[in-house]
Amino acid sequence: NPTGPSIERKNLEECVRIARDNETCIIMDEFYSHYYYDGTNVDPADGGADDNSNWPKTVSSAAYVDDVNSDPIVIINGLTKNWRCPGFRVCWIVAPEPIVEMLAAAGSFLDGGANAPLQKLSLPLMELDFIRKDTWALQRAFKTKRDYFLKEIRRLGIKVLHEPVSTFYVWADLSDLPPPLNDCLVFLEECVKNKIICVPGVFFDVNPRGNRNISKSTCLNRVRFSYGPPMRNLINGVKNLEGMINAWKTNPQRATIYMRSDSLS
Repeated sequence: NPTGPSIERKNLEECVRIARDNETCIIMDEFYSHYYYDGTNVDPADGGADDNSNWPKTVSSAAYVDDVNSDPIVIINGLTKNWRCPGFRVCWIVAPEPIVEMLAAAGSFLDGGANAPLQKLSLPLMELDFIRKDTWALQRAFKTKRDYFLKEIRRLGIKVLHEPVSTFYVWADLSDLPPPLNDCLVFLEECVKNKIICVPGVFFDVNPRGNRNISKSTCLNRVRFSYGPPMRNLINGVKNLEGMINAWKTNPQRATIYMRSDSLS
């Protein structure tokens, strides 16, 4: 998030090794660890085995932890993304015991801890057979939405530099759109008028203390789209997006219409 590529295999193993060798803690956010679309196993819907011998691709740094109590790796996960249960507000950590104890004490002091009835309700979701079947279904549905959305925005002249293999986000390049629509902030304003939502690329830029002017951002022509919503919403969004872009091509606007009147005086 927001670009879609994944750190895995040797690269992920190297991150864990560097943390171990340098006694430096790394926090691994694995909330999207079931959202992968480049696995090599065959989906049961396409004829693959529907049993414990055939798992969809998932990625976790836990595979490279030698000793959970000595390796400085803190893994966080929860029901919000992989299980699509954000309202449960249930998550967990895998970390050295002193860190777990400290966080448990802090959580108990701050909010009393996680909701106990919802924790109990979550237990069937932790069954491995359910996780396997649910992850296959998740990847099948989201890959279909990803492929549709990528094809459509490319058709509209929006480039995708890195095809996402994980999460449900697209890091899109607006450079080829007519100016000033290729400015991510202008693009957002026009999207909202057309019932579309995206996140401007500059919101993801690393700019400590805001020292660099936003006009110098390397993310000024980038936006993050989500293909998380239902397919019907994506279809409507693409339709509105196409209408918006076509309107700008036939009736281009000057950038000055987005400037405050006091800045023009």
